[in-house]
Order: sequence, then structure tokens, then C-alpha cells
Amino acid sequence: MNAQLVQFLQLSLNGVAIGSIYALVALGIVLTYKATEVLNFAYGDILMMSAFIGWGLIAVVGLPFWLAVLITIAIAAFLGYMLDRHIMRTIVGQPQFAGVMLTIAVAFMLRGAVSMMFGPTSRNYPTPWSGQITHLGPLVIADLSLVILATALLVTALLFLFLRYTQLGIAIQAASQNQLAAYLCGIRVKWLNSLVWGVAAAMAAVCGLLLAPTALVDISLWFVVLKGLAALVLGGFGSVPGAIIGGLLIGLIEQFAGVYLPDGFKEMMAQLVLIGVLIFWPRGLLGEAHGRRV
Repeated sequence: MNAQLVQFLQLSLNGVAIGSIYALVALGIVLTYKATEVLNFAYGDILMMSAFIGWGLIAVVGLPFWLAVLITIAIAAFLGYMLDRHIMRTIVGQPQFAGVMLTIAVAFMLRGAVSMMFGPTSRNYPTPWSGQITHLGPLVIADLSLVILATALLVTALLFLFLRYTQLGIAIQAASQNQLAAYLCGIRVKWLNSLVWGVAAAMAAVCGLLLAPTALVDISLWFVVLKGLAALVLGGFGSVPGAIIGGLLIGLIEQFAGVYLPDGFKEMMAQLVLIGVLIFWPRGLLGEAHGRRV
């Protein structure tokens, strides 16, 4: 097989793997936004905190990998639920700017708490797939990348089935479309909003546990929220399918930029895409067009 074709396929596989994490991050952000109309800037810090908790349970406490994963996801889900119930609920009815500022404040608090408890040192923990690779013809891919892709597909499928075919999921969709009408129909809107925050935080924990073995357990993991926001804007803000497509495209763009563009472009491609889309195509790929007569 041609060497350039092999390189193209290899970069595509790697891009889809890392892009699936960006897609999950974007999906978690859009879930909370559609439910409560709050853009959660603390999402990346919940992800980062979950990575540190997972490391602590595995490397310090010595728990088995899968048990540590389940406990970490449960802790993150509980944190997300309590954040909405006891903090975000206090600003219901306030302008969206208040929600943005409050989530930024929560993000700094979580970041400071993690820094005080664990310190600034980067670290890693072993997984059942560490150091293992799979050969797909001439292509070589780390087993961890395959696990990341499979997990992202599984989480997305389970979320789709939950929202589409369960009474609770249908109630969440109804509340996200019209909270007052849902409340008048007997739906516990406040509890559902807190539940959505818990589900989104659990997804953040999954992303953190998947990303940490490849990017190290570090305070800077919160930066992934910026990639998720870029994916949201690229796919179409507020669009669930757009969040998934945008995340995959951001992952692919980063991988190809790292090889075919000068040094430094890979790290800034997500922000460049974000700026470019806002200037030339603000609605994104699958976003709805909104206009105002002036």
C-alpha cells in the first residue's frame, strides 16, 4: 500500500479516536444547555477532577481498575446533581450571563481544590490496555484508542436509547423544550434538570478516565472543554448530532494539522476553527438558522 495512503489512514484512525472524546465532551455540554439553558464552563474541571479521583483510587488506594471506574463515575454524577440542586438552582430566572459566570466560578473552585489535594505534578495510571497495540493490515493502532472509540459509541447509543425510548428520557426532552408546559403536565422539572447535570457529569468522568492515560493526569486536562466548545460551534450550537460530528471533525483536523502544518498549529487548530466558523458560518453544520428583522 502507498506510504502516503497508509499515513492518511493512520491519522484518520487516530483523529476519530481522540475526536470521539471531544464529541462526548460536546454532547455533555449540550445536554445541560438544552435542559437548563446554562453553558457549563465547569465541565472541563469536572472531567479533570474525575481523572485525579480515578488515579487516586487506582494508584494510591489500590482498587481494581473497573471498580475505581464505577466509583469515579458515581462521584462525578453525584457532584453534578448537587451542583445543579444547591448552586445553579439559586439563579433560576436570572440572565444567562449569571449562569456562565457562576459555572466559571465553580470551575476555579474545583481547579483549586484539586490542586490543593493532589498537587501540580503530572501522573499516570495503568489500564488493562496500556502498551498494547493492534495491527490492522499496515496500520498500527493502540488498543486504548480502540477502547476510547468503542466506549464513545456505547455511551452515545445508550444516551440515545435512554432519551428516545424511556419515560424518563421523554420527560427530559419535554422539559428541555418547554419547562412551564412540562411542569403543568406534572413533570418534576427541577429534579429532571438536576438529573441531567448528573448524567452529563458522569459522561465527563468517562471522558476524563479515557483521556488521562493518553494525556496524563494533569490540571491542564480542563482545557478539553475548549475543544468541546469548538466542536459545538462547528457542528451547530444546540444540535446533538452536530456535537458528535463536530467533535470527530476537530479530532481529525488536529491530527492532520500536526503532520502537515508547522509546529504549534495542532494545539491552536480548535480555536482557529472556532473563530473561522463564527465569522463565516455562525450556524454551524447542523445548527438552525436564526434571524432578526431590523
